[in-house]
Amino acid sequence: MIRRSAVSLLLGSSALWGASSFHQAHAASASDAQQIQALQREMQEMRREMSGQISVLRQRLVRAEARNTPAANAAQARRVAASKGEPLPESYARDIHIGGDSGMGGGLGSSLGSAMQKADLGTPPSDRGVSSSWASFRAATEKEEAVHMGGMIVGFPGGRPTISSEDGMYAMSIGLAFHEDIGGFMGMSPRAGEVKGDFAGLTENARRLRIPISFRYKNWIANITPDFGASSSDSAATLYEANLNYAGFHNTVITAGYFQPRVTEEDSESSNEFEMMERPAITDIVRNIAAGDARMSVGALHYGKRWWIAGYLTGQSYGARGGSNAAAVSSSGVTSGVTDSQSGGTFRIAGRPYMSKDIDVHVGVSGIAAFKVAEKNGVRSANFAEGPEVDLTTTKFLNETVGNVGSVWSAGPELGFRWKRLVLKGEYYHIGVTRGDNYAAGASSRGSVGFQGFYGAANYTIFGKARSYNIKEGAFAAPGVDHAFDPAHGHWGALEVSARYSVADLNSGLGTATAIRGGQQTVWSAGLNWYPNRHFRFMLDYNHIIVSKDSFLYDAVGRDGNSVAGRIQAAF
Repeated sequence: MIRRSAVSLLLGSSALWGASSFHQAHAASASDAQQIQALQREMQEMRREMSGQISVLRQRLVRAEARNTPAANAAQARRVAASKGEPLPESYARDIHIGGDSGMGGGLGSSLGSAMQKADLGTPPSDRGVSSSWASFRAATEKEEAVHMGGMIVGFPGGRPTISSEDGMYAMSIGLAFHEDIGGFMGMSPRAGEVKGDFAGLTENARRLRIPISFRYKNWIANITPDFGASSSDSAATLYEANLNYAGFHNTVITAGYFQPRVTEEDSESSNEFEMMERPAITDIVRNIAAGDARMSVGALHYGKRWWIAGYLTGQSYGARGGSNAAAVSSSGVTSGVTDSQSGGTFRIAGRPYMSKDIDVHVGVSGIAAFKVAEKNGVRSANFAEGPEVDLTTTKFLNETVGNVGSVWSAGPELGFRWKRLVLKGEYYHIGVTRGDNYAAGASSRGSVGFQGFYGAANYTIFGKARSYNIKEGAFAAPGVDHAFDPAHGHWGALEVSARYSVADLNSGLGTATAIRGGQQTVWSAGLNWYPNRHFRFMLDYNHIIVSKDSFLYDAVGRDGNSVAGRIQAAF
């Protein structure tokens, strides 16, 4: 076609030259001028046709060269292994990203099916919006797990459905974090003088129903994630995050808006990757001082292969000034509700002083503070409350409100160790409460307050890709699925077993005039987690709960009991 067009172009050019010479030498007739114009139009048409053909040839050449790249060779190896029912090579098991042309042939349907098949390998997608840089996103599009159609790319980066422009400049993704819990309590009968509390023998709860939605323009990303769970009882709907991120600096993400600031190792993990169904009680109490879900935040994180650091200035949580907390002035002039919002901050630094193929050593420190607690109904107070590490009850054994509060702070170390398939980790935190200048409440509201808590956990991956270190979170990630559930070929996904010992102590100054008896809770836990693929997980947890007495009727003389709970998880 190109050779024929070139000959036609040559003949056309000769004819045009001859016609032009004749016109200069002689007075051309009107018919000669029409012939010249026709030839000129024909030449323009041939040029457009040749330009289109050259563009097609260039695209074919680029695709042919792409098939010979290491990424394409890895993709071919995965396809061959999958077609034969063989295990994936270990070096390819984590190589799951959005990519360029699939290079498979067979049309759109087979390409899309291939992209979806590859997307079910790896670790679970995050429960949050995306925050990767534009450069990282464009690099990912050079791989093969995406489909090109109509100038758009449809793929599954990180297992999350994503639509983007060809250059990755514009993109939108939508995810899912679905956690449905079912279970109950045993041996929680009240003792003499106590009320039963909310400890059903069998109940259920929509723990998390998040839908992360992300919009990208180059290095700017907007995330909004509604949550239709987020509670220990069904029917609670709220906002998990709504923030703006800039990821244009190397390995750095700057964030402003409603966000979950990362503090403590456990809180830095996605809930889709927890070893147990819930965090240890002490880390939940600490993070809620000035962080937690949907906290107004401004700050940044930065990471490398060996270290991770982040800091945020924080304000109120989403909804803290709404509903019954909204400020109002009665007819008598009395002001109620929140009249002065909280201000605080978080800081966390973590590192890996030693790492190898089989070993990771993690050390870190987290700090958090409410520089000024919110004023509500003319009072500044802080509430510390936590359930028995399973969200199937509205009763909180640990529940203490401290009045006349000036500020609240907490700090503590993080330690972690991985050896092959075994992961050990633990954290300790001290909580300090300084009093304000309101002494009208009496001596009991003048002394400083100190709480504390810690946990130790062990995890072992029985089969599947063992837990590894996630440098973007400065924490340990969930097991990876080398090959999705397929009993016909002997593939069963990934399976892990976990155990934890957790203590949270909200007693302070017992035996003194400023004593606070918030109770002490100890929980022994064991769990089993099965991942048929990266998108689904089934969890089974057992907790043995021991609580000392506090000031509430459901725990007047101390309680102990057990819980058994399961979770169905879907993550995209």
